[in-house]
Amino acid sequence: MRKLALLTLLLVLAVVGVQAQGIVKSLERNVPGQGKVTIHQDPRIEALIGMERPATGEQKVIKTSGFRIQAYAGNNTRQAKNDAYHVASRVKEYFPELTVYTSFNPPRWLCRVGDFRSIEEADAMMRRLKSTGVFKEVSTVRDQINIPL
Repeated sequence: MRKLALLTLLLVLAVVGVQAQGIVKSLERNVPGQGKVTIHQDPRIEALIGMERPATGEQKVIKTSGFRIQAYAGNNTRQAKNDAYHVASRVKEYFPELTVYTSFNPPRWLCRVGDFRSIEEADAMMRRLKSTGVFKEVSTVRDQINIPL
């Protein structure tokens, strides 16, 4: 009985493994009268389907639209640059888990915080930033965000 259960388990795992590896190929089909379905994508993404992401090495990201919190927007002076970096260091002090982006987008220095897929997540973090009493003029902005692979 144990051998039968073990054999059945191995068979199920083998079928699931084969199915996970060939999911992209199984979506491509040629149905008479309906045309041919072809999927065009980066082979590196196809190679990652059904596999765990390695914990070591260089971390790769996908850029997509989302939301960030704008913690500082100054002018184009050197003082504004220093202020933007000061706000960035304060954010890292209070919320070390957040990513901080300090950049110059003419005509302003910006300090934007976090990568959020939904406006609700960004709004919740914006409220946490405001509640510290340090960051008074914060807002949620739509931006291109980085999602780790």
